[in-house]
This record gives sequence, structure tokens and C-alpha cells, in this order.
Amino acid sequence: MRIRKAGDRGLTQIHWLSSRHSFSFGDYYDAAHMSFRALRVINDDIIAKGSGFGMHGHRDMEIITLVVDGELEHKDSLGHTEKLRPGEVQVMTAGSGIRHSEYNPSSTKDAHIIQIWIEPRESHLSPAYAQKEFSASTRKNAWVRVAGPTPNDDGALPINQDAHVFVSSLSSHGTVTHLLTSGRGAWIHIIKGACSVNGVQLVSGDAVALEEAGEIMVSGHAEESEVILFDLP
Repeated sequence: MRIRKAGDRGLTQIHWLSSRHSFSFGDYYDAAHMSFRALRVINDDIIAKGSGFGMHGHRDMEIITLVVDGELEHKDSLGHTEKLRPGEVQVMTAGSGIRHSEYNPSSTKDAHIIQIWIEPRESHLSPAYAQKEFSASTRKNAWVRVAGPTPNDDGALPINQDAHVFVSSLSSHGTVTHLLTSGRGAWIHIIKGACSVNGVQLVSGDAVALEEAGEIMVSGHAEESEVILFDLP
């Protein structure tokens, strides 16, 4: 088990953005934290009211965005204009090239988002976009698979990698488990609140990596918490 403490992450701080980087990103470089298996980026972003990322491009990444608080307005070169709110998940296949902007339309409230990049199984795929709400009731003290390699009746959004992304909302002392199979790795990131992973106490922004097969137990503490788990090749 390897622990990545919230305060040890990289930091980008400008007038409209406060961003914490679990892995090397932009001007933040740490040779010891480049990625974890196919997971390349977890950025924990606070975007100031009335601000955001202008139109910019990506290639050959599976990009997943979750809104923790506030609202995000998205526009892209495929013609999508959408708003993303808490409980909704957005997936983009950048593939051969996509351009998009991300903007906090509120005049009164900052937006808190988690943006994730996963390396795809092949390059130069056709760009694609999908968005879906995953209700709070289904996430409560249960893992909900929000993205994975194939869409099926669990409703997960498709990504082009053998990686499975789960989210859970833990109530006070709620517990969820996940079975990690041989040869795979798990990265667990605490979005908010506090909980323990296999008995290790973690708080918002902390993460833990596990690569030994077996059951992973995540338990909530006195307050409610939000957790994301990546099961990776």
C-alpha cells in the first residue's frame, strides 16, 4: 500500500484557479509521481466564479470529469454545449484531436471539479463525448461504476481502456468493499470527507495505491464522504 497525502500533491495557484495535481502535470514535475498504471492525471480544481479554461486541445486521452460542487459549462469542437452538475459524469475520448472549453458560469459560487486522464489502449481513435447523471441514491454506501471499457446494463460510460472507475457516497460509518484481482492495481482517491482504506485513515485529497490481490474495504467516518476507485490494468 502506498499513500499519497493531499498536502504533498503539486499545486497550481493563479487568480482564478487553485489546482492540486496527484501526478506530474503542467509546470509541476515529480519523477516519483508520473502516473499509476494507465491513470495519468487526477487534478482537483477549484475554479473561481465567472472563470474557466478557454478553448484548448487534447489528443489520445480518455478524459473524465466530475463536479463536486457548483456547475461547469462545457463546449467542444464536436458541437456539444452542456452543463455539468454534481452527480453527473462526463467522458471524452480525445482520440485524434478534440478542442473544448470549461467555464464556471456562476457569478456567486466557485466550482469544484475532479478531472481525470486515463491513457487509452490505442491512439488516433475517433473523438467522442458522453455525459450522464448517477443518482445519489444509487451511490449511497455502494460502488457505482461510472466508466469502463464496455457499456453494459450497469450504465457505465464507455472508455477505450480496460480501466473501471467507481464512485461511492459513504454515510457515517458506511462500508463498501472491492475485490482486486491478480495483476491489477487500484487507486483510491478521497474526494471529500474522511474514511479509512483497509484500516488506514485518510482525509479529503488523500489517495492510496494497492497492487496486491484481495478485498479492499473502505469505511466512512463520522461525516459523509465521497470516494473514487480506479481498477486498472
